[in-house]
Amino acid sequence: MEGIEITAATVEEAIEKAEAQLGLSRDQFEVEVVREGKLGILGGKGKEVLIRVIPVTPPEKDAVKVVTEILDTLLELLGVTGKVEVLSDEIPLDLDIEGDDLGILIGRRGQTLASLEYITKLIVVGRLKAWIPLTVDVAGYKKRRRDSLQRLALYLAEQVTSRRHAITMEPMPADERRIVHLTLADNPDVTTQSIGEGESRKVVILLRQG
Repeated sequence: MEGIEITAATVEEAIEKAEAQLGLSRDQFEVEVVREGKLGILGGKGKEVLIRVIPVTPPEKDAVKVVTEILDTLLELLGVTGKVEVLSDEIPLDLDIEGDDLGILIGRRGQTLASLEYITKLIVVGRLKAWIPLTVDVAGYKKRRRDSLQRLALYLAEQVTSRRHAITMEPMPADERRIVHLTLADNPDVTTQSIGEGESRKVVILLRQG
């Protein structure tokens, strides 16, 4: 979570405003005084204090424990048997759920998995009062999907180059479209763009102009 700037008559008042705005206690953020307040002439209103408030990210060990507990609880509520494995205990966290018959957690085009990850992030914010970058995967699905999309993007780029006309891919969620864009970002022959709205949004691969 990035820092925010807050003004008030005094540093103490600015800190109180920060606590109310962020929903955090004083020990959960750092304060940097950007501008000291100045009294106005003859008791008039002067310059207000300006502070920058930066939420403190909890220790990685605490974050790992909380995220693991949250995922275990969600699995229990969903009636799914799986084991949460921590692939990386450094920020950004990387977790994978292993087990049998976990397709229900992935869903069509990975939509259920995307929702599971998003809900996990929201609950983590509520628990730790900080946004923790993290990735949740199920039986390595995201890695396999990423590798598959990268191969497909490279193949379609060759087709666009040889046939000299654009190719539109099937609708994909934002994170998968990003994989295609990044895969072809440095390709000298083609470029990419997204079209459509909502769940119908898709990537078009077309010849690079000029």
